[in-house]
Amino acid sequence: MDNKNSLLSPRKLKFFGLGKLKPYLGRYKGLFSMLLFSTLASGGLGMITPLFQQYAINHFIVGSTLKGIGAFIGLYVGVLVALAVIDFFGSYSCCKLEMYILRDMRHDAFEKLQTLSVGFFGRIGVGKLHSRIMSDTSSISGIISWDIYQGAFNITYLIGSIIVMLSINAPLALCVIVIIPFVALVSVYFQRKLTTLNRRVREINSEITGSFNESITGVATSKSLAIEDKLDTRFCSQTDNMRRVATRRGHHRSLFFSIIAFASSVALALVLWYGGAITQDGVIMIGTLSLFMTYAQGLMEPVQWSVDAIADLITIKVNIERFNALMETESEVTDTPEVIAKYGDCFDEKRENWEALEGDVEFRDVSFKYPDGDEYVLEHFNLTVPRGSTVAIVGETGAGKSTLVNLICRFYEPTSGNVLIDGKDLRERSAQWLHSNIGYVLQTPHLFSGTVRENLTYGKSDATDEELDEAIRSVHAENVIARLEHGYDSEVGEDGGSLSTGEKQLLSFARAILVNPAIFVLDEATSSIDSVTEKAIQDAIDALMTGRTSFVIAHRLSTIRSADIILVVDDGKIIERGTHEELLKQRGTYFNLYIKQFREDRESGRI
Repeated sequence: MDNKNSLLSPRKLKFFGLGKLKPYLGRYKGLFSMLLFSTLASGGLGMITPLFQQYAINHFIVGSTLKGIGAFIGLYVGVLVALAVIDFFGSYSCCKLEMYILRDMRHDAFEKLQTLSVGFFGRIGVGKLHSRIMSDTSSISGIISWDIYQGAFNITYLIGSIIVMLSINAPLALCVIVIIPFVALVSVYFQRKLTTLNRRVREINSEITGSFNESITGVATSKSLAIEDKLDTRFCSQTDNMRRVATRRGHHRSLFFSIIAFASSVALALVLWYGGAITQDGVIMIGTLSLFMTYAQGLMEPVQWSVDAIADLITIKVNIERFNALMETESEVTDTPEVIAKYGDCFDEKRENWEALEGDVEFRDVSFKYPDGDEYVLEHFNLTVPRGSTVAIVGETGAGKSTLVNLICRFYEPTSGNVLIDGKDLRERSAQWLHSNIGYVLQTPHLFSGTVRENLTYGKSDATDEELDEAIRSVHAENVIARLEHGYDSEVGEDGGSLSTGEKQLLSFARAILVNPAIFVLDEATSSIDSVTEKAIQDAIDALMTGRTSFVIAHRLSTIRSADIILVVDDGKIIERGTHEELLKQRGTYFNLYIKQFREDRESGRI
């Protein structure tokens, strides 16, 4: 098809920013064409139905005859049936187009999020992302289907009715048409006001939703701080603000509709005044006057809704721009086309080309600063970690211990220098290959909604019950499974809500172990577990880390005394390195941390 003549050509879609949605509209040209055809046909038939009223009055009532009434009724009923069928297909097309576009946009947005790096999610709040994927896509899909349908229908009806009136009696038609500019101006004025108020209502509603979320997720904190009254006061203030703005919006809407109704009455009065006079003079018949009265009453609403539709199309430019900004976001960590061609990506893995990961890790002259930071947290850093070695990273809370781990896992790219695995730069192999060979246990455990089995087998979907049992036994989580009513098939709830933090962490350990990773990363992974379980877990971890390269962000220094190398981090920078004994001899930061924690353990009875 010639793009210039296409219904969805870029030139035609550029208006209101719809050109950016061409990939979505273009998938459903048939539905979009049916929608427009139904709209134009419905508007045309709706416009001519008053002509039947004119004919019936002039011919049957004034003419005092029933001649031809059968054909008239048949034709009239046929038009009404055709109008009903066309309206059905128009509404059906709108609904289907809306749902298809909504599905595709949300799927594409969610898929896009899977390709973005960890750094992106650290900068963009969950609320904003939720708004992009849910609210913006819903607004866009609804407006480009239903508003286009309503707008095209009303414009067709409006233009067609004006042409009919002008062709019958131009002076009488002007009695109706003269009101239309006034209605259009009033509609534009109030639409601007209502758009501003609607935007404010949505903003306040987002604040209220945020307060709801905070009150639910932070219930333990609010009760421990006894701040229920403060939260209630803030929430009441937000809802009262919503009441004021929504009431003001209601007042504007009421005034708007009242003015439209008044304009319609004025148009009707003008038609009755002038039309009545010329009817008496015999210029037009009473049926024709009735026709103009019908148009006078019916034309104001199409003007109003056409303005509303155009205003909605203008409004969604912001939604389209925000959605498009997300879709055009480039990940800070990307594989080259050559790497993707060989290894695949996160949606199409080519595991047959994946080499085995042995576990040699090297930092070669690495400098790094976070994308939103100004200072380097690593400068010309060098470190060689032979396979099977254990590297411990220690420091005060907030010291920046996760930087090295983030680079090893390729959550971020080095600003300069190279991170190598088995002698090859990480960028020469796919991120998916790397992540599939790393067992990562976070300080704050996370489980997905679903069963225990589903959560354990995310990294190894073909795991057998025997393998699950072995992984569970290795982390001493047998009691967790035993207490659950349906064992591995028990639902864990949203974010593992049916389990304690310690139980979730044990399952996170088992999940990491199940994939048999070549590299282990433990990010203060035992901080959520009681001291008795921690000892059992630590024994299991020591056995499991044998022969594997491990990076441990240490919560307790006593657990990493046997590490091959210990890195001490302060203010995001590595200030000391060595073995446990070497660092104690230096009597520096590590020595002070160790002595401080030793005293705390002795006072608390841990040792």
